[in-house]
Amino acid sequence: MSLQGPALRLTILIGEDDIWHHKPLYTEIVHRAHLAGLAGATVLRGIEGYGASSRIHTTRLLSLSEDLPVAVIIIDAADRVRAFLPQLDDLATEGLVVIDSVEVISYRGRDREQL
Repeated sequence: MSLQGPALRLTILIGEDDIWHHKPLYTEIVHRAHLAGLAGATVLRGIEGYGASSRIHTTRLLSLSEDLPVAVIIIDAADRVRAFLPQLDDLATEGLVVIDSVEVISYRGRDREQL
């Protein structure tokens, strides 16, 4: 797959403890993005944050270290990202979903032979 130039970055901010059918929600989002043929997805675990509930989650205090913030980031061509959005309607019932414009400078993977 080739990806260069204007694109969209889809960021889904959810909680680490959010579940979809007995597995982490972020896992389901990545799985569906892969099935949709999107260029890639990355899950980042936050060390501190809060959202609409205004409850702070942090790794600094053991009592608050539950449900840490998680960001799922997907970058691809605008039409492909927008086509994926309806799948999030069922999945992300809480959290924040944002899209912003980006410019892809380089997108390279390893040759299949190296894997």
